[in-house]
Amino acid sequence: MDLKTLIREVPDFPKPGILFYDITTLLKDRAGLRGVIDGLKDHYRDTQVDVVLGIEARGFIFAPALAYALGAGFVPVRKPKKLPAECVRVTYDLEYGTDTLEMHKDAVRQGDRVLIVDDLLATGGTAAAAARMVEDAGGVVVGLGFVVELTFLGGRGRLSGHDVFSLLEYDK
Repeated sequence: MDLKTLIREVPDFPKPGILFYDITTLLKDRAGLRGVIDGLKDHYRDTQVDVVLGIEARGFIFAPALAYALGAGFVPVRKPKKLPAECVRVTYDLEYGTDTLEMHKDAVRQGDRVLIVDDLLATGGTAAAAARMVEDAGGVVVGLGFVVELTFLGGRGRLSGHDVFSLLEYDK
């Protein structure tokens, strides 16, 4: 199945000159959603994974299903002040400012093998911040998996030293 045919391209969103790849059309297609989870599962099938970490918000769509398929746990990484217990946080630079992610302090234990999952790899800043948070907590990042990668933005370069996998790539 060609999953790209299930992704709607929306020109000039969120601002003029941007082509937005809308995965909601992929998600509503039962074969498409199954194809995404199975594709990620097949890639990581032989990787020992203790927890799958999903990045807010669309990483939450894929990470729990993948964790289930791999027999692993799920860890949410959220924007500030969304998690109820003690958190660790990382602040990172964006193109025009900064952003912050949080995770429960006890979510990743020393030596945990962590697979980080999100819907999109663009510039790599968010994924790199999540990887740094995992490593600071004593976890081992065994991979970073994405549904879509915008290769022309070079995000993979910010994740050097890690196994990076994307199901679909867009060159522009």
